[in-house]
Amino acid sequence: MSTSIAIITARGGSKRIPRKNIKLFCGKPIIAYSIEAALQSGLFEEVMVSTDDEEIAGIAREFGASVPFMRSSGNAGDYASTDDVLLEVLTAYKEQGREFASFCCLYPTAPFVTAQKLKTAMELLKAADSVMPVVAFSFPPQRCMVINEAGELQMKWPEHAKTRSQDLEPYYHDCGQFYCCRTAPFLQYGTTDLPGMLPMIMSELEVQDIDNPDDWAIAELKYQQMIKNSFLDEC
Repeated sequence: MSTSIAIITARGGSKRIPRKNIKLFCGKPIIAYSIEAALQSGLFEEVMVSTDDEEIAGIAREFGASVPFMRSSGNAGDYASTDDVLLEVLTAYKEQGREFASFCCLYPTAPFVTAQKLKTAMELLKAADSVMPVVAFSFPPQRCMVINEAGELQMKWPEHAKTRSQDLEPYYHDCGQFYCCRTAPFLQYGTTDLPGMLPMIMSELEVQDIDNPDDWAIAELKYQQMIKNSFLDEC
């Protein structure tokens, strides 16, 4: 059995940001960052892109990824899950006689992913069946507000109104960048969210949902700061 594969999921359809997966981000197609991080890590026997779009496939190959087959139409729609796509890819490789002990699923709009982060995650995977990068909510969810039936604003949990922020339990959410997983448990459960999943905690500076043009602009600013910080650390 082969060791590990990087699977970058990049369908052609994108309604909020047209052609999002290949839109230029700080000078190059945003998908290129995920491809380059995976290749530079040296962790994977293959770095592939799953897509239904010929233009995306061409750009993926240009930056060094393989596109051995196109994604099925059934997994190219709005309601296909990432897990569905991963299962399709792993099944297609198995039919070609190639199996992988583990995989890393990278999203194509994840410019904050680096080779070092992938190395860290894959090292964590040695002690677990899956690893997920997460980031703490910037504001304590326990202090959230809701609008009641009368249209009035009120605290959801008023018992936390006077609790110090540092005394509240931190909550985390998925960074939406990548997932590392052992193949056998994934096939057993049908998801990367496996029992005993380990967290990889990220800083807020290196996480940004990119769902609209404002998000895109913020992500470029954060990325530039991340690169600057990395350069200063090396100096």
